[in-house]
Amino acid sequence: MHKGCPYGTHRVIEPKGLLPQPAWKIDNRMEIYDNEVLIDVDVLNIDSASFTQIEEEAAGDEARIAEKIMSIVAERGKMHNPVTGSGGMLIGRVAQIGPALEGKSPLKVGQRLATLVSLSLTPLQIDRIKKIHKEIDQVEIEGKAILFESGIYAVLPDDLPDTLSLAVLDVAGAAAQTAKLVRPGDSVVVIGAGGKSGLLCLHEARKRAGITGKVIGIAPREASKKRAESTGYCDAVILADATDAMTVMEKVKEVNGGRLADVTINCVNIPHTELASILATRDGGTVYFFSMATSFTAAALGAEGVGKDVTMIVGNGYTRGHAAISLQIMRESPVLRKIFEELYV
Repeated sequence: MHKGCPYGTHRVIEPKGLLPQPAWKIDNRMEIYDNEVLIDVDVLNIDSASFTQIEEEAAGDEARIAEKIMSIVAERGKMHNPVTGSGGMLIGRVAQIGPALEGKSPLKVGQRLATLVSLSLTPLQIDRIKKIHKEIDQVEIEGKAILFESGIYAVLPDDLPDTLSLAVLDVAGAAAQTAKLVRPGDSVVVIGAGGKSGLLCLHEARKRAGITGKVIGIAPREASKKRAESTGYCDAVILADATDAMTVMEKVKEVNGGRLADVTINCVNIPHTELASILATRDGGTVYFFSMATSFTAAALGAEGVGKDVTMIVGNGYTRGHAAISLQIMRESPVLRKIFEELYV
């Protein structure tokens, strides 16, 4: 059995010298190296921006969606959408553990887990696509995947359904980063408030901003607006197109006493929402771009172009304790658990 790099560089085929995530193609043969974990995969949770792009390209046809997913994995050795650059995550069962991990990893063969690293860097082999759930961006498959030594994961809890855990863990970084960023008394804007990550962010924003703070949701459609309102976490929910930056800015000021937000969280899955996030935020405030549809060039040049001095944070999907924080929301919030079970279970 060959020795592997903790970060998986031994799997990179093209271009050499890169790590697996930015690499164009990686080795997805399922014979493990000494420091890898082999997983029997049941479900892929495709990143929202990626699934939306694939679905639009396939005109909503499930057979074409399946064909596109299979072709990406066949070409790249991983589920790494070449248009959005994003991946997703998976649920599966531990099939084999490399001998170099003995005594290092608490994992055991047979354990159910969700990977917390992107599919855009995970060696993946799909034998068959069994079912596509377009409404929740999930794909049931028969296949295998590799978790590198450095790869993070969550053993699935016994008190939550697998599909619910997967839906929550897929966006765990958003809620955990919100918990770190929001302070008591802050005005917080959540763009994409009625979506999966947005709903979790509303909970954490309300919890951290407290009764002296203000939580404002922005939703593009009436259904998502009502969903955000039903949580009870928002002081106001604005119905607006997040690509219309000036309208978003004016409506935020309108419901926030003429002030802009201290913190803006962008959770949408479409492009061209960077300037709405920036203009909705006061000078000296913080914008957290969780969305993988974000162009960070557009964000940087856009802020410069409108003369806005804001701190902009790249949507790191990982922050310490993010899995535990996000799963705990399902235990703390009956209203959110009900919404998530209706949408994702």
